[in-house]
Amino acid sequence: MTTNKTKQQTLRQNILGSRRFSNFLWASIVSMGGVGFLLAGLSSYLKTNLLIVSDTSELQFIPQGVALTFYGVAGLLLASYLWLLLVWNVGGGYNEFSKETGKITISRQGYPGKNRQVEVQIPIDEVQSIRAEIREGLTPKRSLYLRSKKRRDVPLTRVGEPIALSTLENQGAELARFLEVPLEGL
Repeated sequence: MTTNKTKQQTLRQNILGSRRFSNFLWASIVSMGGVGFLLAGLSSYLKTNLLIVSDTSELQFIPQGVALTFYGVAGLLLASYLWLLLVWNVGGGYNEFSKETGKITISRQGYPGKNRQVEVQIPIDEVQSIRAEIREGLTPKRSLYLRSKKRRDVPLTRVGEPIALSTLENQGAELARFLEVPLEGL
């Protein structure tokens, strides 16, 4: 999450969506694996070697070639989904806190369709506090939430890999100072 102060009256935080290096890496690995399995299955069916690294033309098509072809198709379908997530940048967006308009706008990209852009607007005077949630362990979670009087807590940080504790503290403190509300959970 990057923070940009355009004016003293507006604070904007950009949120990284699915376009992360780790997602590019996984999409590439799954694509290569899917193509490899599919070519191995097709090699056993056609009885000609389509792979550079090994010769799978000697495998029997039933049952081994069928299984390899199935895994290849499943891998390519999963890879297609991962690449589409990267293209659509699902989860990316911004948080904008404007004292000029008296509103907080939280905007995120969704899946394509009728409501691709998910946008929530909250009046600044409804904000009670900024809450930090820190959970360590096997699946660590470090998030900031906007605690409102009339709504549930609204998440402000990205989903996925946890952000550094010092970054979370700095962002939470900066936001609480800007909105003039307390910071809870630290």
